[in-house]
Amino acid sequence: MLKKIQTLLAVAVLSGTVSANAQAATVTVKEGDTLSELSSLHNTSVTEIKKLNQLTSDVIKPGEVLELEQKKVYTVKQGDTIWNIAKDHQVSVKQMKKWNKLNSNIIRPGKKLLIFDDISKETLTIKPSSTTVKKVSTPKVQTPKKSTKVITVKATAYTASCKGCTGITKTGFNLKANPNKKIIAVDPSVIPLGTIVHVEGYGKAIAADIGGAIKGKRIDVFIPTKKAAINFGVKRLKVTILN
Repeated sequence: MLKKIQTLLAVAVLSGTVSANAQAATVTVKEGDTLSELSSLHNTSVTEIKKLNQLTSDVIKPGEVLELEQKKVYTVKQGDTIWNIAKDHQVSVKQMKKWNKLNSNIIRPGKKLLIFDDISKETLTIKPSSTTVKKVSTPKVQTPKKSTKVITVKATAYTASCKGCTGITKTGFNLKANPNKKIIAVDPSVIPLGTIVHVEGYGKAIAADIGGAIKGKRIDVFIPTKKAAINFGVKRLKVTILN
C-alpha cells in the first residue's frame, strides 16, 4: 500500500527575504483611511489591528504607524503535517495554504512556511496630528456555525510490517517509527490529506496517506501488525470529519 517517496517536485519559492525571527508588517495612516478599509486591503481584521496596536476605539489619525501582523518562518520537519503545524501556531489550515500558496495539504521536510499571528506588541511611536478624521462603525460579522460531516465508507486495513514497505506515508509520516499512530489512507477528493477524522471503532485519526485502490468513499486504516490488519477484513464504518 505504501509507496516509496517520489522525487520532490518544484516547490513554490516564498517571496522576499525571510528570517527565523518574528517580523512586523506596518502601514502609515493616510488622510481618509479607516480601520475597516485597512483591514480589508491587507487581508486582516479590525479586531486584529486594534489588538496589535492596543487601540481602544476605531479612531485613527493620519501619520500613525500601525502594525498589521507579525510573521515568522517555520521549517517543516520529518513527521510534520500542515494540520499539526497550524494547530501548534493557533491558525487554520486554510490560512497556512493561502499564506504559502499551497494547492494541497502535502508538505515535505525542509520546506519553509510563512506563519502570521496576532500576538500583541507595544505600539510604535506615532506622530500626533490635528487633522480631523472620520469615525466609522465596524460592521458586525456573523460567525458561521460549525457543521460536522459524517460519511459512511468501506474500510479495510493496511500495515507497514511487510516486505518492501517503506513505512512512509504520502504526507511524510514514518509509521515504522510510530506504530501507534492513528493514520488512514483516503481518496483526497473525498477526504483531503491532513484532515482530522473520527473513524467508528478505530478512533481519532489523521488522513495522511493514499492508495491505488482507495477511490471514492473508501479508506484504509493503519494497523501495526500484519496479522491484525488481515483480521480486520472489510467493514462499513462511519467517518466523522472533525476539521
